[in-house]
Amino acid sequence: MIMIRVTVLVDSEHNYRGIRLMGHAGLADDPQEEQEIVCAAVSAMTLNMANSVEHFTDDRFFADEDETTGMFDFRFTDRISSESGLLMNSLVFGLLNIQEAYGEPYINIRFEEV
Repeated sequence: MIMIRVTVLVDSEHNYRGIRLMGHAGLADDPQEEQEIVCAAVSAMTLNMANSVEHFTDDRFFADEDETTGMFDFRFTDRISSESGLLMNSLVFGLLNIQEAYGEPYINIRFEEV
């Protein structure tokens, strides 16, 4: 069972439009240290991106979360500034590095065109 499922939302011009996450270490029957490390890293990076978009840009977005299930949904609702584009690029880069380092069953990333 994969601990965290990440869906990166991409438009037809290959710009990141948002991200959806589901799952976390707390859902595992017997969480291992690697699970907790991956969960903490993914959570910190994702929430930092969302907070940075809100604090440093005027871009509009929708965000929703459910701590119990580990669901986090973040989507831009209008144009994306270069600042938000950079923040999203950095997030996806970091998540791909985590996937490379830890792989399944800890994290799985897929891309979905919207």
